[in-house]
Amino acid sequence: MKVLLIYQADDAGPMIVLPVGMACIAAALEGAGHEVRQLALDGSDPAGQIHACLETFSAEVIGVSVRNIDDQTRIGTVFLLEGLQKVVAACREFSAAPIVLGGAGYSIFPQSVLSYLQADFGICGEGEGAFLQLLDHLQKKQAPGEIPGLLQPASKTASLSTSLRLADWPLPRPGRHLVVPQPAPGQQLWIPVQTRRGCPMECSYCSTPAIEGDRWRCRPVRQVVDHLTECVAAGCDHFFMVDNTFNLPRNYAESLCDLIIADGLNITWQAILYPSDVSGRLVEKMARAGCAEVSLGCESGSETMLHNYNKRFLPDEVRRISRLLKDHNIRQHGFWLLGGPGEDRCTVQESLDFLDSLELTTLKVTVGLRIYSRTPLAHQARSEGVIAQKDDLLQPRFYLAEGLAGWLPEALRSWARERPHWLLPPLEYASTDFAENRGTK
Repeated sequence: MKVLLIYQADDAGPMIVLPVGMACIAAALEGAGHEVRQLALDGSDPAGQIHACLETFSAEVIGVSVRNIDDQTRIGTVFLLEGLQKVVAACREFSAAPIVLGGAGYSIFPQSVLSYLQADFGICGEGEGAFLQLLDHLQKKQAPGEIPGLLQPASKTASLSTSLRLADWPLPRPGRHLVVPQPAPGQQLWIPVQTRRGCPMECSYCSTPAIEGDRWRCRPVRQVVDHLTECVAAGCDHFFMVDNTFNLPRNYAESLCDLIIADGLNITWQAILYPSDVSGRLVEKMARAGCAEVSLGCESGSETMLHNYNKRFLPDEVRRISRLLKDHNIRQHGFWLLGGPGEDRCTVQESLDFLDSLELTTLKVTVGLRIYSRTPLAHQARSEGVIAQKDDLLQPRFYLAEGLAGWLPEALRSWARERPHWLLPPLEYASTDFAENRGTK
């Protein structure tokens, strides 16, 4: 079948975010004999771009990627599904092909997004296998039936517990299927690389288990390094390991670094570290393998708040890891959350004081936590009356501890004025978000 896959960039920033999920789908579909075309919309004229594409490619099925629901900013929130509504409407106008939704944002709110965008199908969780099953039924003009993870407008439920899971990662490497735009002059392009899926860490606010599952499934390190080698041969040498916990499990991370070193790859990469179980041995191997930057998801410097977020580390561990990274010349981007359950002025001050003991290069502070369904934070917010019992949370809702809304912005402004080395943007944004001048999302 002829399948058109559409992706719309939904967040402008210092890093170009490439659609690695869509590339995996494209590789799987082509590997099964389907003809695939990918369309990356730049936001300038989505309807015109879709029309032009469909004039030269008679799609029989259209897939639309839903990466983010909103920009996760508490004040002045941008609801990104409004733009995708226009994408789906343009597909309807210029084609009679059924529309299939997928992607990380879709998997968090499968029923609500399917209803909001008025598509024909949605695939919750990993789509490589379920999409193939759906195409097989459509090609045979059969009703899809009970495909794991598949929703239709009349469906009642779908969750990762009923989704098709790829236990051993039998996926082709995205390789040439990754849509890579031409970067602007002076802009560095970082190629996303996914080495594993899933996360069992159970942070109270996190949506990753709803997207990828609650256990690690690691891609064979040989496959990962072969993929990196192919990219280097194509002229790419900067990579972003997009896994939420690059260092976990640690033996896998060490094996991956060992093979990069053994194969002599001259690459530069960045990763996301969970600040626990990071040894000097691992950091030394990361540096030798080309790691230049890490995002350090500390979130708080208060033991009380780390416990409330169900973090499995303490401030002293974060400080030790930060020094290790500094010793190996690996830049560090800090991520902080303020305002979660149990936060008060004392815990905020603990966090701000703790920041001074770290070796961070840049810092992002987010005030208020976006509440996602199927998380402990959502359950607590409902029990406290912060959100309505039947709120599906598709429209952005945020948790901000009582008593902080008026005090916290000025406290952050005062703190930041004395710390220009954090490279923070203008302080009038303090009530919403401190975004780093460079780094990763």
